[in-house]
Amino acid sequence: MRLNDEFELREALKVYLILGSPNCKHRPAEVLKAAIEGGITFFQYREKGIGAFTGSKKYQLAKELQQICREHHIPFIVNDDIELAIALGADGVHIGQEDESIESVRKRVGNKIIGVSVHSFEEAIKAIEGGADYFGMGPIFPTKTKADAKTPKGTTLIEQFRNWGITIPIVGIGGITENNAGAVIKAGADGVSVITAISEAHSPKEVAKAIRKNVEADL
Repeated sequence: MRLNDEFELREALKVYLILGSPNCKHRPAEVLKAAIEGGITFFQYREKGIGAFTGSKKYQLAKELQQICREHHIPFIVNDDIELAIALGADGVHIGQEDESIESVRKRVGNKIIGVSVHSFEEAIKAIEGGADYFGMGPIFPTKTKADAKTPKGTTLIEQFRNWGITIPIVGIGGITENNAGAVIKAGADGVSVITAISEAHSPKEVAKAIRKNVEADL
């Protein structure tokens, strides 16, 4: 699946699910299917944390989740693992500040989607110059998903970026739930990235549905 322009990407980023096997109370494939039924619009495979799959197990799970996304026309991207993304023919990758440079990644993946986690104006400008397609910004609210997560900053930085005239698509991440997703959109984000609020929910479908409703109400 290819997104032809920035408008299509903004639309796709509305409700952005991130998960891997360590984040799920149920089988990842079942969680993803339910979340798609609920209305997620974008998916990132992030296989990290205690007990995370490696090698062939990681590849096989990625392939299974990618197929589900393809069947439902949901963009499928891979967190950090450029080799895996290339092997799968994924729709793109998401990288952090400690990962391979965006210039290097762009050379390797061509015109696929590249998302970059940014935490400052300087990082943002560098990412734009390197060819980023969208920013992941956070943590907005407290989160336990990443052991090394930075201090939550609320929506301030998103608001500042928009006031500075930075127009690149932005998704907020970190502690986002159906109760606070709207505030992230009001601040200027195009979408919200969600992990445990959906992946560990009793009903991923209903939570995804509620988040989608609140996001669209404030766009």
